Amino acid sequence: MLFALLNGAQGQNSKLKIKEYKVPKGSHPHDVAPAPDGTVWYTAQHQEALGILDPKTGKTKHVHLGDGSSPHGVIVGPDGNAWITDSGLNAMVRVNALTMEVTVYPLPKWTGYANLNTATFDGKGTLWFTGQSGFYGRLLPDDKVEVFRSPKGRGPYGIATAPNGDVYYASLAGSYVGKVNLENGSVEVLEPPTRGQGARRVWADSKGQIWVAEWKGERLARYIPESGEWKEWKLPGRNPKPYAVYVDENDVVWLSDFGNNSMVSFDQEKEEFRVYKIPSTGAKVRQILGRKGEVWGAESGQDKLLLIKTN
Repeated sequence: MLFALLNGAQGQNSKLKIKEYKVPKGSHPHDVAPAPDGTVWYTAQHQEALGILDPKTGKTKHVHLGDGSSPHGVIVGPDGNAWITDSGLNAMVRVNALTMEVTVYPLPKWTGYANLNTATFDGKGTLWFTGQSGFYGRLLPDDKVEVFRSPKGRGPYGIATAPNGDVYYASLAGSYVGKVNLENGSVEVLEPPTRGQGARRVWADSKGQIWVAEWKGERLARYIPESGEWKEWKLPGRNPKPYAVYVDENDVVWLSDFGNNSMVSFDQEKEEFRVYKIPSTGAKVRQILGRKGEVWGAESGQDKLLLIKTN
């Protein structure tokens, strides 16, 4: 476990620390999800496994998902289990948090390779997911899998649920945000002001505002559903590459910046960024999630997980 002071002040706390946890070499942790029991789940994308880290001891274990697996995203479901988008199996995967039993929900064969990316639950128990090859879909409570072709073809990547249950996804190749009709599965295309911005990941704050990491546009964007208003802020530094976005319980917006190997926070009230250098070079944090007082990231480039304690 490695520790370092963050190079920046975060609002009410200027003494935040960053901690790095090593995971097995070659894991290539892509996404991360703090689990209900205090452990942290991560997708060991290059080892066909769901990884489990115990932050108290630094020890890890892997749950094999199946031959050919290539897990991308992982989230905690309302049932307390791990739900995984697995591009190698072309399926949604559930890992029972108590028994570690693995259940696979394959996509229909007509989709071919969907390049599954991320997932989110709406407020009615349906799991929505994205496939960068040009798909989005849902796993219904009765275990039926439905897949839809996305507007503009390739691109669906990050996906998130707003407090009111609405689901939004970001299209990297399509450079738009899609609002999903939860009844019929259709999508309303929402276009940020910057053309070709490469919307990569998306998250909602407590007010229902939608925050977008613009990979190509070098910006953080905010969309207000009630008014349809967009606003963008360019990240600090030279050639920023915002990848992941997450909003914590205090409505602080967090991003990972590939271009400057850093974590970045954004204070909504002050409209102010703070940049925190990651100790390990080439960290490549592809996704951020958290729980109260903690912000976690997966360092795919260094086989590590990253923790920022915010209180």
